[in-house]
Amino acid sequence: MRFEYEAAPEDTTHVNLQDSYGLFINGEFTSAQDGKTFQTLNPATEEVLADVAYAAESDVDRAVKAAQSAYDTVWSKLTGKERGKYIYRIARRLQEKARELAVLESLDGGKPIKEARDVDIPLAANHFFYYAGWADKLSYATFGGPPKSLGVVGQVIPWNFPLLMAAWKIAPALAAGNTVVLKPAETTPLTALHLCKLFQEIDLPKGVVNIICGDGATGANLIKHPGIKKVAFTGSTKVGKQIAQIAHAHQKAVTLELGGKGAHIIFEDAAINQAVEGVVRGIYFNQGHVCCAGSRLFVQERVMDAVIERLSRRIETLRVGNPLDKNTDIGAINSKMQLDKINDYISIGIDEGAKVRRSSCKLPTRGYFCAPTFFTDVSPAHRIAREEIFGPVLSVLSFRTTEEVIQKANNSPYGLSAGIWSEKGSKVLAVSQRLEAGIIWDNTFNQFDPAAPFGGYKESGFGREGGMQGLYPYLSV
Repeated sequence: MRFEYEAAPEDTTHVNLQDSYGLFINGEFTSAQDGKTFQTLNPATEEVLADVAYAAESDVDRAVKAAQSAYDTVWSKLTGKERGKYIYRIARRLQEKARELAVLESLDGGKPIKEARDVDIPLAANHFFYYAGWADKLSYATFGGPPKSLGVVGQVIPWNFPLLMAAWKIAPALAAGNTVVLKPAETTPLTALHLCKLFQEIDLPKGVVNIICGDGATGANLIKHPGIKKVAFTGSTKVGKQIAQIAHAHQKAVTLELGGKGAHIIFEDAAINQAVEGVVRGIYFNQGHVCCAGSRLFVQERVMDAVIERLSRRIETLRVGNPLDKNTDIGAINSKMQLDKINDYISIGIDEGAKVRRSSCKLPTRGYFCAPTFFTDVSPAHRIAREEIFGPVLSVLSFRTTEEVIQKANNSPYGLSAGIWSEKGSKVLAVSQRLEAGIIWDNTFNQFDPAAPFGGYKESGFGREGGMQGLYPYLSV
């Protein structure tokens, strides 16, 4: 049975959306030195939201020098307790501004408002709360002598979780005593820039955090700047490899959190209804724009028909449309370029001989939308089973034995995430110990906690974010 829902749009009148935004350097918003700007769009309507200053090499230099000055004169001289107070204030201000930030995240990125409201913003605040507590306890996190901060760190974040990724990067860096220059993705800069307003409101010392906007050229200028001591990047594996080369050439410390092709495994003794809900959460959450998405589903043969039948029914109930509607399950794809990439992969899957199943939902006539999709009759050699699509597209494969599924799951260049569904805890533990994945969920998927480290192996990157381990890349022992 399919239920019809009346529209329940979130009110946007309380959002202070400006026509234009500057770069945030040394505690103030400023224009780019050459006056260059770019536009950020609402992917659900294709309308321009704002003009944003574009940071050229000279602007990057200004930001790094401001961060270095703040590090030398203020931030490195504060006690951990004092730094923790500032970080705690950021967290509290995020909570107070949660509704406005959630709407901005939905407008700029296309994600459903209920996800921005219930996941992105609370998790961002919780990361600042968590690392505020670590700021005066760094000696407990390390071995081999008193830990020291590195200096100015350069951070580049993606468009799928703009505010949350900013929190993942900024909070541990500040707790460890570093100052920051961060570049958000060019398609989703607004929440990072509004975060700067919060920095002003809580009187964060000028220059401790600087936000510069632009494209890949801006990011490259930041990474290779001689004043940057450490680089942190979250994004595609292709770009991550380029960043690793630049950082290595300039002798900088680097951590990378890259792509994934997560294995989601359903054994025949699993609770099938719950497992299907986990699959939906694993691949259709945030339109599939999740690096750790469970995009490869392995189902034991005896329950394959039951899983396919229930998954087919379930995607028909997913509501696709206006991201600001509180009933929407799947919002807009972040950009036309990403939508074209997803549609190309769907065509590739069909050409490879896989059987496509898509929701019959009616898509909006404007904006970038994609119906929830999954493929059956997929071979491990198919491109849709090996390459990251980064959209609401699932590949379903079968297996007979535990040994077989372990080999198939590990047959990937990626190693970021996995999920296992079984009523036997011993089986979950035994399989998880042999999976090449940085994070493995037990009878759930896409659950996050600031105290739990997150990161991958192989082409999914190296280093960890979150938890005590998230401090290590920002400290010198």
